[in-house]
Amino acid sequence: MTSMHWREMTAEDVALVEAMADVIHEDHPEDPAVFAERQRLHPGGCLLLELDGKPAGYALTHPWIYGQPPALDMMLEAIPADADCYHIHDVALLATARGSGAASAGVKAIIDHARSLGFERMTLVAVNDTVPFWGRFGFTIDESPALAAKLATYAGHARHMSLAL
Repeated sequence: MTSMHWREMTAEDVALVEAMADVIHEDHPEDPAVFAERQRLHPGGCLLLELDGKPAGYALTHPWIYGQPPALDMMLEAIPADADCYHIHDVALLATARGSGAASAGVKAIIDHARSLGFERMTLVAVNDTVPFWGRFGFTIDESPALAAKLATYAGHARHMSLAL
């Protein structure tokens, strides 16, 4: 039987996350500094998935401002003091973890975390045809022309989505 565990990511885990991202997101590369900064700015929102004690995925999330999703490969510099939503930057799994229920468990933990912080809305940018996955949790597509420039930094058909908590 496989043991699955999401835990808070540490600074020492960032190199593992970088290596996984290189495999998982060939079409959406990000500078390694992005992972380290997210973990440093909001450690409670950065998770590492372990399957049988081995790294198999990660999640990067943080408070942010609705309608202004960070562009891909963007340094945040700080969490805005007036953050009004909770943003999922990435939930990514290695092939060995897909189909295990790990992604759903991670998303549920992230939603619980956002609620515990008092946020009433969550956002994300869906890539790689993941709109149906996010829809299972109640996320809906935001059809705002103002988001077009931000979404253009993502390869493929990116969609901004949100969830009322």
